[in-house]
Amino acid sequence: MYRPRLLIDGDTLRLEEILQVARNEAIVQLTPESEACVRASRDLVDRVAAGDTPAYGINTGFGTLAEVRIDKKDLRELQRNLILSHAAGVGTPMPLPEARALLLLRCNVLAKGFSGIRLETLQLALDMLNRDVVPVVPERGSVGASGDLAPLAHLALVFIGEGEAFFQGQRMPARQALERAGLKPVVLEAKEGLALVNGTQAMCAVGTLLQLRAESLATIADIAGSMTLEGLLGSHKPFIPEIQEVRPHEGQKACAAHLLTLLAGSDLVETHVNCSKVQDPYSLRCMPQVHGAAREGFAFARRILEVEVNSATDNPLVFVEGNRIVSGGNFHGQPISLAMDVTAMALTQLSSISERRVEQLVNPALSNLPPFLAKNSGLNSGFMIAQVTSAALVAESRVLCHPASVDSIPSSAGREDHVSMGMTAALKGRQVADFTRTCLAIEILVASQALDFRLPVKAGRGPRAAHELVRSRVPTMEKDREIHRDIEAVCELIDSGELLRVVRAATA
Repeated sequence: MYRPRLLIDGDTLRLEEILQVARNEAIVQLTPESEACVRASRDLVDRVAAGDTPAYGINTGFGTLAEVRIDKKDLRELQRNLILSHAAGVGTPMPLPEARALLLLRCNVLAKGFSGIRLETLQLALDMLNRDVVPVVPERGSVGASGDLAPLAHLALVFIGEGEAFFQGQRMPARQALERAGLKPVVLEAKEGLALVNGTQAMCAVGTLLQLRAESLATIADIAGSMTLEGLLGSHKPFIPEIQEVRPHEGQKACAAHLLTLLAGSDLVETHVNCSKVQDPYSLRCMPQVHGAAREGFAFARRILEVEVNSATDNPLVFVEGNRIVSGGNFHGQPISLAMDVTAMALTQLSSISERRVEQLVNPALSNLPPFLAKNSGLNSGFMIAQVTSAALVAESRVLCHPASVDSIPSSAGREDHVSMGMTAALKGRQVADFTRTCLAIEILVASQALDFRLPVKAGRGPRAAHELVRSRVPTMEKDREIHRDIEAVCELIDSGELLRVVRAATA
């Protein structure tokens, strides 16, 4: 399979490029300028290591042991011990796409030339990425203090031939994976272990893939809402530009414009021009306001991530121009933690309003359609429990929206006395994204049944295309069947990107 080349320099990596590498769809290389920066940074570290002046992490211990001097003969062992001792992660390994993203992001930070790593060590990381050697990194164990210490230590284990890795998707001992890929482990020199474990790359890896998924789900939410609106014979008027311009939030305006694009060409809207209903329920009428607010939250999170993935998050940082190695706090994950909490809350709003639209569809007192959209209701229960499942997922999402970013458990004998819980925020955000996707799949499935009852009158181009795609995989429910299979089929249409492609093509 052909894979295009992606050049990284530590400054210009885009979120979409991270996704490309996470899917193993690109070859990653350093720019010549980055190579020069890495070499210069390493030269300074070597000079400091050869001297007698204490420098944190180079010839001292770590954390609260920073005042302990280390003999020059023990500097290699110091770096190896750091990796071994910090590899204390537990739980399920990060999925391969997230682990690839983690490896890429660490390479990108090292490429900036503020870490003091040797070029050959960084090149091993790039070779691992390009030859599909992906470290096994447990998800849990980071409090986002000196960044993601435990996850990054598990990543670094593979560099020294320890731990485990996936090679071409198969899990095995790291040394064996490296050998199969034609690679050899390295012996870490002064500061290199510290250069590999300080930083926010684990929370950013999970967060970046979550962010891109959340943005996609915002579009899916508009599609689902447009299908429900048409199925319930709702009004298009709340989405006109004049309403949005007098409350000009960018997310609201974008959502309303998208809804009008989706609904264009509707014959259904003509069937109720002179109906007696004055206003639709909020879950229909206020889609621009609610979906739009979620979009604003995602925009905030994107801005934070775009800065963070191209930031130097090591400690200490190596400044060649000033001939200084300085301790600071760029590893603290607070910006990412807050951004991921916002993303989780925004996603939950999308699922919450979606569940209310499903209730509008299945409740005959609200829809003027058969109870639970069942044919021969009573004998058949139709989509009664689909709404219950959606409600259950929304309820759990609300629990997961408790912010991790306001929490802190001091660690490292009080030296790390305020921590970000950034990885926690990213992991629970990922779970909320799963739930939101399923809630939207349920709405799309139920709305498709409502649109069946409106045939042969056609919905707008967007909901019509979505409806036709769903029906190519999931038949109309004529009598009760296992609904979970139908939900899974629509989830696959969302996850594969096929739903988005089909609807975009129909509304272009």
